[in-house]
Amino acid sequence: MTQISAFNPADAALQQSQVPSQFSKMSSEDFIRIIFTELSNQDPFQPNDSAALLEQLDSIRSIEADIKLTDQLQSLVFENQLASASAMIGKFIGGLTASNDRVAGYVVSVIRQGDEVNLELDNGWVVPIGGVETVIDPELLPDPPPPAEG
Repeated sequence: MTQISAFNPADAALQQSQVPSQFSKMSSEDFIRIIFTELSNQDPFQPNDSAALLEQLDSIRSIEADIKLTDQLQSLVFENQLASASAMIGKFIGGLTASNDRVAGYVVSVIRQGDEVNLELDNGWVVPIGGVETVIDPELLPDPPPPAEG
């Protein structure tokens, strides 16, 4: 004999929240196809609320535009960090490493590691661009380093 458990609305809601929504996988083109299919198959004497459908479409487009804008802004920030880091080559900097060690040295190169920009110092330390605290022009230091050979 099979045992049937009692229906618990809280369990049903939890299961629904754990299952990924198929709606989240839809593109705006899929949504438009559904809208046109629904509009073409509706009963002319009991039409659906097309304003609600168009409002949902507008919301989806707004979300897509926000995502695209966020991606473009992240790309712009990364490019700006890369340009700023490149301008520090040859400068004496002080700052914190990724493991929060306070270090200082001359910047010898810029390293891109995934979405992060890091500065390699002449003493081997690597400082994330966000960890830079001090930038000093080497010509203002008492004993500037010898020019790099190229």
